[in-house]
Amino acid sequence: MRSAVCWISRHLLHRHSLLGHSPTCKLTAGVSKTDKFRLYVPDLEELRGVLQTGLEKNFAEVRVSVSECPDLTKEPFHFPAEGLCGNPRITDVGGVSYLFPLPQKDKEYNMNIISKEVELPGAFILGAAAAPSSRVNAELMPLVLTEAQGRPAVNSSYFACINPANGQCLQEKYSDRFSDCNFGLLGNLYACEGKSGKVIEVRTKRRTGGHSLVTALRKTLEGCYPDKSLALGGTFIIQKGKAKIHIMPREFSVYPLITSEDVNNWLKHFEVNAPLICQSVLVSRDPGLDLRIEHTHCFSHHGEGGHYYIDTTPDCVEYLGYFLPAEFVYRIDRPKETHGAGLI
Repeated sequence: MRSAVCWISRHLLHRHSLLGHSPTCKLTAGVSKTDKFRLYVPDLEELRGVLQTGLEKNFAEVRVSVSECPDLTKEPFHFPAEGLCGNPRITDVGGVSYLFPLPQKDKEYNMNIISKEVELPGAFILGAAAAPSSRVNAELMPLVLTEAQGRPAVNSSYFACINPANGQCLQEKYSDRFSDCNFGLLGNLYACEGKSGKVIEVRTKRRTGGHSLVTALRKTLEGCYPDKSLALGGTFIIQKGKAKIHIMPREFSVYPLITSEDVNNWLKHFEVNAPLICQSVLVSRDPGLDLRIEHTHCFSHHGEGGHYYIDTTPDCVEYLGYFLPAEFVYRIDRPKETHGAGLI
C-alpha cells in the first residue's frame, strides 16, 4: 500500500503557455498558477473489496473485480485510445463560478495545453466539461488523444445542445463541426497515457438505494478513507434503463443566476434511454482546492447525451464500468470566488 502522505506544490505557468498565438493553443488569459496535490492510491485489490462492500448498500447485485481494461477503441466506446492506464491523474479546470451568476465567456481552454499542464504531454483525456462559448453553448463529452511529437491530436468528443427546431436533445461529434480541441468555463478531466492494463471493473444491477452509481462510489471511498483524498476516473455504460440528464440552453441567461432554483429553471432536463456511455471524475474529499467532487457526462450512439444525474429506472438498471484511481489532482485556473448555486 502506498504512503498516505499528501503534499501540495504550487508552480507558475510560463507566459507562453497561457495565451499562445492561435485559438487552438490558448489556455485562458486569466491563469496564473496551478495547484498540484498527491492523492492517496490504495492497492487495487484493497480498493476492489472496499467498493464491493460499499456498493452492496445501493444495488441488489454487485460484482467488483480487478480486470484487464477492455480495448476502448472498439464497440461500444470508440475512444481514441485503448485503455485507462499509464500515470493516471485528474484535473479540475475553471469552475462553476465562471458560469454563474453571469458567464465569463473569455474562459476558454485547450486540451493539448492542459495535457502539458498536468505533466503528461500526449495524454488521453476524458471527462465532463462545457463546450467553448465561441463555438456553441453545450455540454461537452471530451474524448481527446492530445498531440504529441510527430502526432496530431485526435478529437473524438461529443457535445449535446438544444435543438432549435424542437427543443429536444441534439448530440453531435465535435470534430464534425469544429477543428479545435477547446472547451470553456469548466472541466473535470481524467488524463492518462491511454494504455491497456489492470483496472477496477464494476458491474451492478437494480438500484436499491438513493444514490447514483457515481455518488455511491464516492461516498463509499469517503466513508472508508475519511482522512484521505482519493479520486477515480473512467467510463461506465448504462446498459439497461433510463437516466435523468440536463443540457444547457443555447443562449446564456441575460439575468444573473443566483440561486439553485434559478439554475434549475434555466437548464433543460430530459429522460434519456440506454445504452449510454458515461465518463466520470470523482473525488472522495476535497483537500482544500475548491474541487468539484463529482462530475459525469454521457453520450450515446442513438443521439442522446448530456450531464448525468442518476438513473430513473432503479428496478431494471444495469451498469458496467471501468475505473482507476488517480495519482495526482491538478487545480487549474481556480476561481477566486466560489459560487454555490448549482453545478453544471
